Amino acid sequence: MTQQQPPAGPAGPPDGPAPPDLPDRVARVYGELDLSTVPAFAGGFINFGYWTGLPGPADRELTRADRVRSEEDLYRLVLGTFDRPQGRTALDVGCGRGLGCALALREFGLGTVIGLDAHPDQIARAREANAELLTASADAPGRLEFLLGAAQDIPLPDGSVDCLFSVEAAQHFRDLPGFAREAARVLRPAGRLALTTFFARTRAAARALPELLPPYADGLDVPHVVDEVAGTLAAAGLREVRVRAIGDGVWEPYDRYMAQQPELGDDEWPRRYLTAYETGLLDYYVLTAAAG
Repeated sequence: MTQQQPPAGPAGPPDGPAPPDLPDRVARVYGELDLSTVPAFAGGFINFGYWTGLPGPADRELTRADRVRSEEDLYRLVLGTFDRPQGRTALDVGCGRGLGCALALREFGLGTVIGLDAHPDQIARAREANAELLTASADAPGRLEFLLGAAQDIPLPDGSVDCLFSVEAAQHFRDLPGFAREAARVLRPAGRLALTTFFARTRAAARALPELLPPYADGLDVPHVVDEVAGTLAAAGLREVRVRAIGDGVWEPYDRYMAQQPELGDDEWPRRYLTAYETGLLDYYVLTAAAG
């Protein structure tokens, strides 16, 4: 996710070499700047959140607890697309701190969850954040694991996972065809894929987004077009590719939360996401598919 990203800092490359295959901006934001510590990401998750399940009146003031719940609910929405996940093996591509992996184990009964991230700092943070669960896994070896690796080069054998999910990471993928091919390769014959993030609605919108939203201009995000993403998944051999827009449960409540937090009001550009949605430039989507 890219709301309230850390400051760009001085010009020049990040301290030390960038992780392999990561653009400098991505390496810096998820490395030394640690996006998960930005106040807008309450609880250490890094996503816009899915807000439709929050209790109470729709117009009430939103709290930090609501923000955390919205981020967790986005994972619940994605994981809920898997039929009978109990005991199965899942892969989280772009796992960040691994909080979604822990939620998947805790609430969905998966047998094994593997968190994959391309940034070594994120893998280190995931192992630290989930140290207790990793230790507890000694009684059930292999239930939780974190691997360093890129979405377009997944370090797992063919046909090794039943469920592949990715939450607000695909906007960073430079090689979507590579990711799609790898997803098709590592999924078992009855496997399922589910990913969620924000995409441009059209090619014209993709060209316009860098003028409105800095993360597209500075190299953090890629303005992928949603129909082209769906086509890429199908071209890789995945079946039953379906696209569902969920922006009505994301953009307005996220913007309302940001407006109610005085400490988050210094930068006005994060609230342009609602503008981009309302003017038809982008939306938030869930894409699902079946292994070929």
